[in-house]
Amino acid sequence: MLHKAIIFNLGLLTLAGCNAQKKTKTPDTTSETVSQTKDHQPSKQKEGIIYFNQGENKFLKGYDMNVTFKGISEDSRCPEGVNCIWAGVAVAQIEVMGTYSRPVVLSLATSENAGRNYHQSEVFNGYTVSLEEVSPFPKSEGGARALEGKYRVGIKITKEGSETPNTTRK
Repeated sequence: MLHKAIIFNLGLLTLAGCNAQKKTKTPDTTSETVSQTKDHQPSKQKEGIIYFNQGENKFLKGYDMNVTFKGISEDSRCPEGVNCIWAGVAVAQIEVMGTYSRPVVLSLATSENAGRNYHQSEVFNGYTVSLEEVSPFPKSEGGARALEGKYRVGIKITKEGSETPNTTRK
């Protein structure tokens, strides 16, 4: 009987610890997301570009798909104020899921380079998803590591075949 009481109490303490972590974690990310959204509010509908903060998830009714900006897997872009031989590239992980399909993670790059398997656009469920913007740019002090969690991307979704042939990957 005593061992059951001990196990029960340990279970309650574990659940209480998890709940406490959720409460302290949620306000920090929410306030950061709100402040980032307020900074970029005017450009939200620029030329059909849809903006996402890192970790943000949106259901896009017009396309019947759920889109989540998971993060940046690579950011080798030349930092501001530095002269570089190569401009570099940022690769965003965008998870897309249709109403009747499983989630797929698209790796979209800021520049097209088939030799390195970098593609600016990919096709999903009859739509071409293109990476249009990645911000902010890395700084010379701190680089891309200092930007973790602060990235913002702009994507454009078009019906497959309604854009120029150079942007789609077959």
